[in-house]
Amino acid sequence: MRIIWKSIKLVFFCKLLKLMMGIGLLGFSVLLFQGYVDYRDALEKKPLAQAMEEIVQKPSYVSLEQVPDIYKEALITVEDHRFYEHPGVDVIATGRALVHDLKAMDFVEGGSTITQQLAKNMYFTQEKTLSRKAAEMFMALKIEREYSKDEILEAYINSIYYGDGYYSLREASLGYFGKEPENMTDDECTLLVGVPNAPSVYAPTVSMDMARKRQQQVLSLMKNSEVMVEAYGSE
Repeated sequence: MRIIWKSIKLVFFCKLLKLMMGIGLLGFSVLLFQGYVDYRDALEKKPLAQAMEEIVQKPSYVSLEQVPDIYKEALITVEDHRFYEHPGVDVIATGRALVHDLKAMDFVEGGSTITQQLAKNMYFTQEKTLSRKAAEMFMALKIEREYSKDEILEAYINSIYYGDGYYSLREASLGYFGKEPENMTDDECTLLVGVPNAPSVYAPTVSMDMARKRQQQVLSLMKNSEVMVEAYGSE
């Protein structure tokens, strides 16, 4: 009798597990579909070419050639070290972020690539929902299909927020250091790279101490990064 009861419980548990997995997959499919709808709606309101052109036409726009190599290398190291490898969405980073979010039962890690952040800046709000995340991913994949990595990186540095009302690298370098991006020192470059992570905390005008602490995190990440090894060798 006890063996029969254990068998019944096992069968019930297996059916319950299948049901939960089915509900989970259904919920995921719904969120994915809503994300796709939001992505299509965003493109209908503003085609991608128009959104990119709006960035290029900014008075503060700078080309990658005008940006110090150390800034670009630090940026990629900190924000998206597989930038030149993924198709717009980094499956590894997204999976890691999902695990951390589930453990915390909250959105504690984004996992967004540079391309996804660009998509968010051009089209979406800062709202943290799974459907918005899905829309962001669809948009990132489209951006990568239509633009080169350098074009994406260039658009990104000309549209991210650095605090104090500065929405581009040039605005930030002029505002914080009184100089054009190409004239920034290595110290200024690595300091500025850390600001967009949390401008209200790391902006030099908010707290230079916090800005320096963030800079040390940037330098620490750069020290052992593949980007820096490839650029300078294992000196």
